[in-house]
Amino acid sequence: MTLISSPPEVRDVAKSPRQGRHLSDKTFGFLLTLPAVVLFSAIVLYPLIGSLTTSLFQQSLVIPGRSFVGLDNFRQVLDDQFWPVLRNTLVFTVFSTACPFILGFALALALNTRLPGRAVLRGVFLFPWVIPGVVVSFAWLWIFNANYGLLNGVLVQLGLIDAPVSWLGDPTTAMAAIIVAKTWASFPWIMVMLLAGLQTVPATLHEAAAMDGAGTLRRFWHITLPHLRGIIGIVVLLEVIWNFQHFDMIYVLTGGGPAGATTTFAVAVYETAFKGFDLGRAGALGALWLLLLLVLVVGYVRLAEREEKR
Repeated sequence: MTLISSPPEVRDVAKSPRQGRHLSDKTFGFLLTLPAVVLFSAIVLYPLIGSLTTSLFQQSLVIPGRSFVGLDNFRQVLDDQFWPVLRNTLVFTVFSTACPFILGFALALALNTRLPGRAVLRGVFLFPWVIPGVVVSFAWLWIFNANYGLLNGVLVQLGLIDAPVSWLGDPTTAMAAIIVAKTWASFPWIMVMLLAGLQTVPATLHEAAAMDGAGTLRRFWHITLPHLRGIIGIVVLLEVIWNFQHFDMIYVLTGGGPAGATTTFAVAVYETAFKGFDLGRAGALGALWLLLLLVLVVGYVRLAEREEKR
């Protein structure tokens, strides 16, 4: 007699009420981004809304209370501060972007060749980049010092100037001095980005062009530059955004002086709020500054999207 055992009971797991609950992709994605959204709202969105609201009030940092003045703070800022500050910010942004870019690009091209000791030079050139901005600022504060600065000592010894120059105390030279210091601190990052891009250019393209008789400049113009177009665009745009809101080096070297010659938006907002104690005008100046920054950010996002589609 053969005993045939009945098959084990198979549970219908698909109909289990606990395992039937699952998150959709949209809900799962939302839960993953929720902490970042909360953090962003707490440290960026809430202060931003508070600053924009303050720009519509007459409010002091040291006197309690505030009164609604509408757009009066914006009118005062546009009449007194905005245009000189915008000019200084644009001058600093343009030259603090162009100078380190040219230097970084030249060094990237040099380090992309079979230069002896290029591995060591890559590390040496990165040195200014790893130093904190405030430390770099104090180093250049000593270099530009009118009494015992290194730059004046070298130039006097070479006979290029007769007497020490107050590089940071003269309105005609203060901005240029800051740009020199900023160039020294910024070029390594640009050099690294462009060097990485140069190493992705296929060597076969250069070899084929060389066989067709193309010289170095022609190969650079028709092969290297088009290949780096995306990286160059993003590097330049990021540098413009960062320089447009740069603060530490300018404030340490000159504090926005002399006579407001180096007062950019970042310095002006700080001075108005924490030395002038006028939060309303500082908020109005910050709101105008924010509008200009949004234009740059939108440009960066559009450029990044275009590069992703390529």
